Amino acid sequence: MEFFYDILKQLIRVPCVVGAEHPFLMSVKRELEEIGVNVQYYDGVLVGMGKEPTSGYISAHVDRHGLICTGHNEFQYAAFIAKNKADLRGDSNSEQLLKNFTSRFVDEKVQAYEPWSGSYLGLGEIKQAFLCERRNNIIFKVEGFDFLLPGTPIAFMDKLEHKEGFISAQLDNVLSVAMIIYMYHLGYQGTSFFTASEEAGKSWRFLLEWFRRFNITTNELLVLDTSPYSSIDDIAKLDIVLRNRDTNAVFRSPLKQKMKKIAIEEKIRYHFKDAYIKNKMAQTGMKKSVGTTELGRIIDATKGQIQGATLQIPTIGYHTVNETASVRSVEGMVTILKKLYIEK
Repeated sequence: MEFFYDILKQLIRVPCVVGAEHPFLMSVKRELEEIGVNVQYYDGVLVGMGKEPTSGYISAHVDRHGLICTGHNEFQYAAFIAKNKADLRGDSNSEQLLKNFTSRFVDEKVQAYEPWSGSYLGLGEIKQAFLCERRNNIIFKVEGFDFLLPGTPIAFMDKLEHKEGFISAQLDNVLSVAMIIYMYHLGYQGTSFFTASEEAGKSWRFLLEWFRRFNITTNELLVLDTSPYSSIDDIAKLDIVLRNRDTNAVFRSPLKQKMKKIAIEEKIRYHFKDAYIKNKMAQTGMKKSVGTTELGRIIDATKGQIQGATLQIPTIGYHTVNETASVRSVEGMVTILKKLYIEK
């Protein structure tokens, strides 16, 4: 697994703020082309194709959270600007989490970069972060960036921490990107998708457009991601996360049972996130969403013509630079992907 972590470390250092993903996608393009993968770049999605492109369809979003300059010495949370509206309605799990995270941003080092070339523009430090009720967005005070122009993306300075059986960084969702590249090194020959602007709710449209462009349908689209949990105890006894459904659609794919079977055979600990959330709601009496995914939106939009499954790694510290996952979870995902696509 050392080679996998080498790939991950390298990718984490490349900024990829939602809405300004181009430099990162170019890094992924280079990584894939170096090992002979055919790469096509479309609006919002980079597509890799091995020698047997129909043997698998694996997708991961590339964007990570960060800030964007919106005026002189004014910085806002990029995901809600990229949605084309600064709009925190508070009706999704991630938005509810974000409201509790403003204090965690203070004293974080950040880097500004040119959104097309990826050129480094300078280093700053977050001094304050607060939810502005008038503008419905998180507003940041950043020291050292009074020269930046509006539209400049600002990424968290990030590096992989690896200790005592856990890894930490802003893992969502560079971890899955590294996983797909690693699979190609191991012999995967199918198709891969690297989508932009998932954190702004747009990525599913880019992915769906690719399928429609070539009039392709499948019932085995596999979407990789991380999945948030509240405590280290939650993720210490769970390796991978599956789903029966999300808010938008039921997942009906042979992949779901295949992955469950592999998990049982390989003693990989798993549960179904939707069932877990429903159980929690029954215990606490609180109502909450069972979550939204790229896949659910695509299934809903195509009325089931495109179907698939999700495979996620449980993490804590969601949407921070200290998002943490267990090494055992990473190895569990590798095992499942190898059994599905390489050792079949």
